[in-house]
Amino acid sequence: MKQTRADTGIAIAQAVLLHVLLLALLLAGLRWSQRNVTLAAQGDPIEADLVAVSDLGAPLQRALRRTPTAAPEPLPKPLPKPLPEDIPATPPPAQKALPPPVPEPSTVEQEKVQRDAPSPQVARVPREQEEKRRQPDQAELESKQQAEAERQRLRQIEALRRLREQVARERTQAEMRAQQLADARAATASPAPPPPGNRGADPGLQARYAAALQQAIARQWTRPESVPLGQRCRLTIHQIPGGEVTSVNISPGCPYDALGRRSVEAAVLKASPLPYAGFESVFSRILELNFVAEDR
Repeated sequence: MKQTRADTGIAIAQAVLLHVLLLALLLAGLRWSQRNVTLAAQGDPIEADLVAVSDLGAPLQRALRRTPTAAPEPLPKPLPKPLPEDIPATPPPAQKALPPPVPEPSTVEQEKVQRDAPSPQVARVPREQEEKRRQPDQAELESKQQAEAERQRLRQIEALRRLREQVARERTQAEMRAQQLADARAATASPAPPPPGNRGADPGLQARYAAALQQAIARQWTRPESVPLGQRCRLTIHQIPGGEVTSVNISPGCPYDALGRRSVEAAVLKASPLPYAGFESVFSRILELNFVAEDR
């Protein structure tokens, strides 16, 4: 709170009154002690000057006439020296206004902020999870690589198998062509043989030819579950010399279902060319074959 001139005058007046009362008490005490017993005292005698109110300055007189207001009880401190009456009292220098105090943060709010703030461990967990999610799983990557390698190996095996089948088919066709060429040369040099497909010429060779046809077709056929073992189906196969199949017809009386009929027809076409070498004498362009359902 800023100190005014009025407050300064009141303080000076109170100090003067206090000194006056002290001097009055000292004088009364001296008179009372001289009236009773005169005692010898050591040291310098105390001297005091009485000052009348009229001798005081105008500010002090106004301060004395003014009713003092109740002031808070001051702390005990050493009595100041009386001011000379000729030297006017100078007001103390005005104090600079201090900046408002910075409010201290509440302890409860600080604890709440610290409690709500994520700890370094908690903040690090989502970051580690994000890094793990971005990195591919090593086991999954290895399994994918192994599956891809297995697929490549199977593709290579399938390509080799097809290549072998193609080579074997080409070799068989080349052998049949060579045999046909040899037969043609023999036919021009020797008398005409009996017509091909003469079934009565050699019954044993005819039976072996039928067995060879059955085995060649059965090797290319996978029996469906709907076709019982040993069940027969009559086929009509059209072929050319050399055993190359041109068409296959399933007899209407075949007991196989639609799946079984399609599978047998596909097996005959896949087995082409059919056995020919060694069976020229019993060869026929139109074959009537009773195919027997059996597993390989």
